[in-house]
Amino acid sequence: MNSIYTYFAEIFHGLKSLLIGMSVTGRYFFSPGQIVTQQYPENRKTLKMFDRFKGDLMMPHDANNQHRCTGCGICETNCPNGSIEVITDRIELPDGKKKRIIDKHIYHLGMCTFCNLCVKTCPSNALAWDQTFEHAVFDRAKLTKILNKPGSSIIKDIE
Repeated sequence: MNSIYTYFAEIFHGLKSLLIGMSVTGRYFFSPGQIVTQQYPENRKTLKMFDRFKGDLMMPHDANNQHRCTGCGICETNCPNGSIEVITDRIELPDGKKKRIIDKHIYHLGMCTFCNLCVKTCPSNALAWDQTFEHAVFDRAKLTKILNKPGSSIIKDIE
């Protein structure tokens, strides 16, 4: 008796979920004001991705070519597949103290799984996602990017 009840309950649950899905499809089908499908690549110039879209990892720089990365390496440590490399250097300050500076912040887009762990765990909010999404290249080496711009330095208030 119990197995017959669960059999029919599962059939009812399956039909209910099917009808819910079909109602969503029907709503979009009969409502012409809602555009769901984008006509890419015809609308390439006007295409706007969602705010939470993860396109390409970037290190924002201000107008003075300064960034917020301290070179701590937390993003490199938390990356599950090694798509981030942080190469640091130590310089000696005029008062004799040594300071760590970032030499290169390398990002391997071809290895990235877009898990967002690097952005979430960065203590200085130095990394962000931009809106680019066309990453098709013939040479895999073009997928390796250096995030810090040449001649950039850390913002003074972070030090």
